[in-house]
Amino acid sequence: MDPKHRRDGTLIKIDSLIDDAKCFETVRNIRWPKGVGCPKCCGSKVIRYGHDETQPHRQRYLCKSCRSYFDDLTGTIFEGHHQPLRTWILCLYLMGLNLSNRQIAAELDLNKDDVQNMTRALRRGVNARKPPVQLSGEVECDEVYVIAGHKGYPGAVKKNAVEDDETA
Repeated sequence: MDPKHRRDGTLIKIDSLIDDAKCFETVRNIRWPKGVGCPKCCGSKVIRYGHDETQPHRQRYLCKSCRSYFDDLTGTIFEGHHQPLRTWILCLYLMGLNLSNRQIAAELDLNKDDVQNMTRALRRGVNARKPPVQLSGEVECDEVYVIAGHKGYPGAVKKNAVEDDETA
């Protein structure tokens, strides 16, 4: 039996398998592992200030230092998009399974262009959080020849090589 189908023949929607509360809790834990901080002033004197009307698990906050209001998604790649957070989390999960954008679009029942924009934003977000590469110890590399300025014109490279040989 196909794992996407129930015994009665109806489809199981993957986005119904996770809940919004868990997604927002995950974002909070990743974003603020040491407690909520204000994205504007980086202050730690923050109080909860209700919830979003359309997304009840999206917590609002008030910074006591700078008096600014923000929520769980303020200043993140998830802010200002029409897709629910669970769709973004599922998209990230499916990217981790190495699915193509077309496959992700089919799984989440989305337009392929929307998925392209989502995966691009998620990749930028993941790369922004990566620490810079630090080399240490003994580092080896092979010889590298770089010929710049002739992209798409291999004939020009050969011509310059011949001219260099003649002048030598």
